[in-house]
Amino acid sequence: MLARGLLAAVALACAQAQAQAQSQPATVDLDTPFVTTPDAVVSAMLDLARVAPGERLVDLGSGDGRIVIEAARRGALAHGVEIDPRLVERSREAAQRAGLSARATFATQDLFETGFAQADVVTMYLLPDVNARLAPRLYATLAPGARIVSHDYGLGDWPPDADLEVDAPGKTVGMTKRSRLMLWTVPARVAGRWRGQAGEEPLALDLAQAWQHVSGTLRWRGGDYRFADRRVVGTALALDLRAEGRPPLELRLRASGDADLEGEAREGGAAPRSVSLRRMQ
Repeated sequence: MLARGLLAAVALACAQAQAQAQSQPATVDLDTPFVTTPDAVVSAMLDLARVAPGERLVDLGSGDGRIVIEAARRGALAHGVEIDPRLVERSREAAQRAGLSARATFATQDLFETGFAQADVVTMYLLPDVNARLAPRLYATLAPGARIVSHDYGLGDWPPDADLEVDAPGKTVGMTKRSRLMLWTVPARVAGRWRGQAGEEPLALDLAQAWQHVSGTLRWRGGDYRFADRRVVGTALALDLRAEGRPPLELRLRASGDADLEGEAREGGAAPRSVSLRRMQ
């Protein structure tokens, strides 16, 4: 009887635990363990990002602060975000020893609660699930032309603009002493219907966009030019178009804010015509 009663109690406890688990929403573990980025990789990341003096850099998950401090040495205004207060304190002490406290700052903060809209460069060494969750926010928040560099892991299904491997002496994870670095240049959001002129003649441009890749149709002078898999680089969109029975058409456009595309068009060997397009609502 005792054994039978004990079994019944265990079964009831298991059933209650299972019901409780099913009633709670699933969560994703977004904690990223601290792994030191070798100094050679730090330099390669900042080189890839083309960090310039006076630019604003944000390092998400800044660890011991070495990316932020090296960016500050290069003249950037660099800020690190780290959830572990002990690492933040270490970073501040290192910046002070280097005489860079004015340009290398740190905050104890959840990176998902961090504002980075004003950043020219964002760097990260985070886990794939974290990167995938961050990607849409980076895309929507950063200004066109801002650069993102990630160490080892991509940004979900957002393809990088550059992807390379570098030597990583002293790397403490992985089977080889190599690191993968990826660069993204945030594109202008140009999807939509654009209407305007090339010279004195009407021009229509319809664009679909997935991350930095665009496809669409351009209509000008009674002809249609269809294209796919072209790339927006920052605010710039270059289109080299062909249509049967028509001379080649080259467009060099630049987004100005959210509502204007401006540039020039060149048909065959003719002189360039100025182009002005406005996004239709």
